[in-house]
Amino acid sequence: MRAGASPTGAIELLDRRTTKILITILAFAAVLAILYAARAVLVLFAFAILLAYLINPVVRFLQQHSLFFKNLRGPHVAEAYLAFLILAVSLIHTFAPDIHRHPTRPIEVVQTLAEKASSGEIADDLGGNFGWSETQTARARTFIQTHKSEIDSFHKTAVQFVSVALAGIVVIPILALFFLSDGEKLAQQVVRLVSTPDNLDLIRFLVAELDATLQHYIRAKVILGLLSMLYSSVAMLLLGFSNAILLGLVAGILEFIPMAGWMMAAGTILTVGFMTHAHWIWMLLLLVLWRVVMDYGIAPRIMGHELELHPLLAIFTMMIGGAVGGIVGIYLSIPLVAAARVIWRRLIAASASPATNSPVV
Repeated sequence: MRAGASPTGAIELLDRRTTKILITILAFAAVLAILYAARAVLVLFAFAILLAYLINPVVRFLQQHSLFFKNLRGPHVAEAYLAFLILAVSLIHTFAPDIHRHPTRPIEVVQTLAEKASSGEIADDLGGNFGWSETQTARARTFIQTHKSEIDSFHKTAVQFVSVALAGIVVIPILALFFLSDGEKLAQQVVRLVSTPDNLDLIRFLVAELDATLQHYIRAKVILGLLSMLYSSVAMLLLGFSNAILLGLVAGILEFIPMAGWMMAAGTILTVGFMTHAHWIWMLLLLVLWRVVMDYGIAPRIMGHELELHPLLAIFTMMIGGAVGGIVGIYLSIPLVAAARVIWRRLIAASASPATNSPVV
C-alpha cells in the first residue's frame, strides 16, 4: 500500500473495480444471450450479406461498362438483381417445378419419410425396391426401430432446416437487395455509431479490411464453383452424358449452396445418366472422389490462400462449425473465423502502437 493511503480508500477503489468487472461480465453475457436467441435472424442476415457480396462484382461491372447511368448505382443493382432472380427461379423450376403450387411439400416429404423410418415401414419399401428377402427386410426393420431416437432427432433437425431454407429463399434475396443498394451508407452509419474521435481511424480501417476479407471469401467460392463446373463437365463429356455442359454449369452454381447443393447436383447428374443409359455408376464414383478431394484438399487450400488461413486450420474450422451449427455452421465458419482474425489482429496492432492512434497496416 502506498504511504499515506488509507485502507478505506483502497477498499473503495477495489469495490469500484470489482463492480466494473461484474458489470462488464453481465453485459457480455446479456449480449451473448441476445445473439443466441436471435441466431436464426442473424443467420439470414449473414447469408444476405454474402449474397450481396456475390452480386456486387456484377453491379460494378455493369456500372463501369454501361453507356448510361454510370454515376448511378440503382439501375445497375436492379439489372444484376433481376438477372439473379431469373437464374434462381430457373434453378428452382428445374429441381422443383411444382414448388409454387405446393410450397410446403418439402416439409411434408421430410415428415412422411421420418414417419416411415420411425415405424420401420421404410424397410418394407426398400426391401421391395431392391429385392431383399424377408430375413433381410426384418433385419433392416429391427435396426431402424433400434435407432428410433436418433431418427426422431434427425427428423426434427431436418424439418427445422427445410423450414428455415424455405423462409430464407424468400427473405435472403430481399435483404440482399437492401445491402446492395445501401450497404456503404449502412457501414458508414455503423462506424459513426460505434466509434469515438480517438478510434475513428481504427474502426474505418477495420471495416475496410473486413470488406476485403468477405470479398476474398466470395472469390474463393467462385473459384470452387468454376472448378466443380469444369470437373463435372469434362467427366460427363468423357462418359457420354447428354447436356454435359449444362449439367456442369448447374453443378458449379449449386456449389454455392452448403452441403445440399452438391447433393442436388449429384442427384440430377446421376438421374440424367440413369435415364439416358450413360455410365452413371462410373460418374457416381468420380463424384464421390471429387467430393473427398474438394472437401479435404482443394477447398481448404483455396480458402486458406484467399483468407490467409492454413489449410489444416480451415478443415478444423469447418469441422467445428459443423459440430456446432450443422450445415449452416460449415458454411459460415470460415468467414466468421477470418473476420475474427482480422478484428483480433487490428486490435493487437492498435494496442501495440497507441501513440499513433491508428492501426498498423
